[in-house]
Amino acid sequence: MTGWLIFFFLLFLASLAYASYKSYQKNRSSDEFMLAGSNIGAILGFLTFSAALFSAFTFMGMPDFFRVHGVGAWIFLGFSDALMVFFLLWFGYALRKRAAIVGYKGVAGFVQNCFQNKWAGYLVFISSFLFLIPYVAIQIRGISIFLNAAFPDLMPYWGWSAFLVAIMLVYSEIGGLKAIMYSDAIQGVILLVVIWIIGWTCLEMAGGLKAGTQAVMESNAALLSLPGPKGLFSSAFLIASAIAIVMIPVSQPQFTTRLVIMKNLKAVHKMAYAVGIFAILVILPTAFIGLYGAVAYSESTTADFLSSALLFDQANPVAALAVVGLFAACLSTTNAQIFALGTELRSLLKGEDKQNMRITKVGILLFSLIVLVFSAMISDELVLLARVSFAGTSMIAPVVLGAVIFKNPPKSLLILSALALSYFVLSLLNWVPVGFTGLPTDAAMYLILIPTTAVLMLFHHFTSKTPHEA
Repeated sequence: MTGWLIFFFLLFLASLAYASYKSYQKNRSSDEFMLAGSNIGAILGFLTFSAALFSAFTFMGMPDFFRVHGVGAWIFLGFSDALMVFFLLWFGYALRKRAAIVGYKGVAGFVQNCFQNKWAGYLVFISSFLFLIPYVAIQIRGISIFLNAAFPDLMPYWGWSAFLVAIMLVYSEIGGLKAIMYSDAIQGVILLVVIWIIGWTCLEMAGGLKAGTQAVMESNAALLSLPGPKGLFSSAFLIASAIAIVMIPVSQPQFTTRLVIMKNLKAVHKMAYAVGIFAILVILPTAFIGLYGAVAYSESTTADFLSSALLFDQANPVAALAVVGLFAACLSTTNAQIFALGTELRSLLKGEDKQNMRITKVGILLFSLIVLVFSAMISDELVLLARVSFAGTSMIAPVVLGAVIFKNPPKSLLILSALALSYFVLSLLNWVPVGFTGLPTDAAMYLILIPTTAVLMLFHHFTSKTPHEA
């Protein structure tokens, strides 16, 4: 396999080098560096959005999620992503309309300008920092589990993590956001091809869909129904997950920014439709891999299952391509999200452009070092950790939606989101009750957050003397 691995890695690194060369500009402005010139077409936009959305946690986390928790995993992610696509059609239009009026350098700065309140921007930045850092660490953790299990004598765990982050820093420094988007496009194609090859192979090794399903039925029938063998997929869990995932374009800045920098609204709509199709195509084979795992590796650890199903049980060329595909997925997601934190920091800075860029680049370096430390502390529950990230950032969705909908958004939304975010973080630290009214924390918070947001917005709509923009 070594020969194939070298061949695919060289091919991948050569494509990255070409992408960074095409993206590099000697005398580029900060907007060109951080926002890719705001002229992204539908194809590149769809690939970069999809690659940022479906990454290492999809490739590795979802098969293990299917294996452990059953078919409810499809409802958890597949159905929720379909809802998100419909939401994108409205939100993309409203966001771009508002951004054209107040300007856009990042979500934090955009919200700050809309509310005319510096704390609004700080709230968005704090939310992004608190939950994107662990989300990036998930990607590094996932690829490190796989590579350390596959090549235990080649490099220590921290070496893989440091190597990955070093490539990300060099690559993003050379090409900026445009280079990252090209990397996303490369990763998206690799991910789709590799996951279908492995998924189809695993389905055949399980004896086909009918025989594999029958084997699971005989060994653990709870995997084929809700709420699953561990009772995870309750109605509250699934509804709360759908809300958190639908709110991803609102609350996670790497996605919000990608909607703004598309060259026109038509490109945004094409991108949204394509993301919906991509979601179905990329999640379906993870179910096949999970089915195989439930049949052949029901008692194995996450690391043993993934290294076997994705590597040792595959033909050498496929195994080598899987390694490169996982590395590419982790690299592109790490790139996109660390860079998004840099964009958010820069959007809050005032003063001379070159000085702001220096501060931003130092910030990106610091964010990367924090991610390295955090990746060594998290568990192997990759999908559930990703879900916590989605839910956490969704707590500030009322603020972003208020900024998009209203010309002068109500300040009460800032208080509401700040309280919601604070409680959610404290619940993760077990400093306040985890969940209440018999529901998980995020589901219970949504029961309060959604109707309260609606009431505050309606009250503002009918009482404000300033015309609103919807």
